[in-house]
Amino acid sequence: MAILDILEFPDPRLRTQAKPVSVVDDTIRKLASDMLETMYEAPGIGLAATQVNVHQRVIVVDVSEEQNDPHVFINPQIERLGDEILYPEGCLSVPGYYEEVSRHNHIRVTALNTQGESFTLEAKDLFAICIQHECDHLDGKLFVDYLSTLKRNRIRKKLEKAHREAG
Repeated sequence: MAILDILEFPDPRLRTQAKPVSVVDDTIRKLASDMLETMYEAPGIGLAATQVNVHQRVIVVDVSEEQNDPHVFINPQIERLGDEILYPEGCLSVPGYYEEVSRHNHIRVTALNTQGESFTLEAKDLFAICIQHECDHLDGKLFVDYLSTLKRNRIRKKLEKAHREAG
């Protein structure tokens, strides 16, 4: 397993549309394993392959307090079932910023597991919100895209300045 580098906004690679995984093989299983390790180390509750500069439709999520309930979704597809709610979101690619975003509080997701088997599950509340957030990454979308242009530009400028100062 390996800790992967996480791209940070406004890196243009975060805007890349991820391609479907055609075959779930050892390369994809290693990617999922490395993504989980990276997410836990960060620490975070979700990570999309796009965030580690791999443009395939793979996300990992673990919203448990103990970080002992990992989920891998390959080629996830979401059906929105519940109401929209406002929930404060953060992102490993937008470190240090949290803003309220409107998401559905109940979804059904169909995906492949690391064995290439299809499964469907329903997710609610934080789990549902996290899956939607990570799936947005696969489409090149960030939570800051739900904010006003003013807020998004302010965050971009602060992160660009921090990157310059970090050298």
